[in-house]
Amino acid sequence: HRELYLGGLCLLLHRGERAKPAFDMAMDAIGGGVKWLQLRDKDASRLQLFKTARLLKALTRSNDAVLIINDYPDIALAVDADGVHLGQGDLPIGQVRGLMGDKIIGVSTHTLEEAIEAQRAGADYIGFGPIFATQTKDAGPPKGVDALKELLQHITIPVVAIGGIKEENLADVLEAGASAVAVASGILKQDDLTKAAEAYVSIIRNQEK
Repeated sequence: HRELYLGGLCLLLHRGERAKPAFDMAMDAIGGGVKWLQLRDKDASRLQLFKTARLLKALTRSNDAVLIINDYPDIALAVDADGVHLGQGDLPIGQVRGLMGDKIIGVSTHTLEEAIEAQRAGADYIGFGPIFATQTKDAGPPKGVDALKELLQHITIPVVAIGGIKEENLADVLEAGASAVAVASGILKQDDLTKAAEAYVSIIRNQEK
């Protein structure tokens, strides 16, 4: 399998999945070994998002973790986040690269064509999914592990698998060749986030051996 990217586990701090403030949940998850946070909030004002991002950046900085901001290069730059994650409807990668310099740029992809295009345009990594059925809205039908394997034959940059990834299917996804997994409800919806994060982290570490 491929080398892990940014520790192999990305926690998606989705607005809809959060029972507590993003900062509290992030702190719990980092306590469980999460090294990569991604802030996504389509509903907050940009000012709210900036304030949350600034708090999270202080947290990731002091815990040697990575912070990626979804959709907004300006907010990512304003808080000195480690990078930005773009959807298919966001600014083109080339333009964002001009703003962000050598910071991380990730791109959400749902087809092989989108993945190849993102790689060609200079993305640092791509997200691909949903691999399994997921409650997260607008995700579309699940692609399955075979589609991930097929994609990996054409893509050399890290591929982060997303969508319905749980403890029981995590090993299959890593075995297929994903460099990391992105998880929201699998951690955020659990009563004990630290414990949930630890469970994912230990499966990922076992796969590495």
